[in-house]
Amino acid sequence: MTIITEHSIALPIDLPSKDVHAKMDIFYNPVMISNRNISILLLNTINTKELQIADPLAGSGIRSLRFIKELAAGKIGRLCVNDLKPNFPSYFTKRLKDSKIKKTDKIIIENKEASRFLLDQAGFDYIDLDPFGSPNPFLGAAIARLSREGFLAITATDTAALTGTYPQVTRRKYWAEPMHNYLMHEIGLRILIRKIQLQGIQFDKALTPLLSYHKEHYFRIYFQASKGKEKCDALVKQHQYFLHCSSCLQFKNSGYNSEKCSCGKQFSVAGPLSIGALTDQKLIRKMAKNNLFPEETAFLDLLATEATIPQIGYYDLHEIARKLKKDPPRMENILKKIKAVRTHFSGTGIKTMASLEEIKKEFFPIHR
Repeated sequence: MTIITEHSIALPIDLPSKDVHAKMDIFYNPVMISNRNISILLLNTINTKELQIADPLAGSGIRSLRFIKELAAGKIGRLCVNDLKPNFPSYFTKRLKDSKIKKTDKIIIENKEASRFLLDQAGFDYIDLDPFGSPNPFLGAAIARLSREGFLAITATDTAALTGTYPQVTRRKYWAEPMHNYLMHEIGLRILIRKIQLQGIQFDKALTPLLSYHKEHYFRIYFQASKGKEKCDALVKQHQYFLHCSSCLQFKNSGYNSEKCSCGKQFSVAGPLSIGALTDQKLIRKMAKNNLFPEETAFLDLLATEATIPQIGYYDLHEIARKLKKDPPRMENILKKIKAVRTHFSGTGIKTMASLEEIKKEFFPIHR
């Protein structure tokens, strides 16, 4: 038994010698510390109080324990913590005691299948779905119990399905064609957003992303719901295809899934997917400013900068260099010259409103 300290909470955990897995007696994933840090930061940044919060797949309960300790006073109205493991209620009660947290009627501990837990409740203002694998099995229940302007946080760790390693799985689970190249993480994230939005539309709930990103081995999206058929229809208009030319590296979004590139080659196609904004610029700037987790500073600053250029897709300097058979220019130089920003999807990627031809000019010394 190892004592794990994660910010305000210490937990006794039996960690496996290799990767974490779903059959652990008490599930705890140390890689997800950043995921939990950012959820706390986001909740402390949005202007809400007395939230009805659900943690349907609590595992070790670390997220909920940290919510109790680290969310601002008055932020939690009621916290419902659930996990299907048979010993979870006694385990979590003991962790409350160890953490010197008084068990009040604001803390509800349940021991049910996650969807049943959600459907047995009246509703929530914030639901955090952090499954091992795909969130698909829990989407319907979560969205059904999400309040009119509630917040839905979703993690997906089945990145192989979303990034095209197994295209048939993408088509079956996410109703879209993936793209297995350097763009696969952004494409996978946008496919996931569309799938979740379609689930919301069934309930006349328009789910707008506030913060979306890929990190480590997972995708993470925070949505805010709003009610109305017109808002849902507007989201559907944002569901298009992404077209990419493997020959010249041009890309675009389109309402059509078969087009030829201007270079004469056929575009590769991904989607349908969401072409809407991945992140709310005001929110991410405020989060970066309010951040109390030093280990998240660089990542939040990167997301805040990236959000200033609303480009679907990005250019990878090393991919362009391979096509041109040239060394890539220094990242700092090209960012200034073509008014580009880095992307969190790739250390060699940039987002810019400049054309591909303008970017290519920077690969030739005469233009530097």
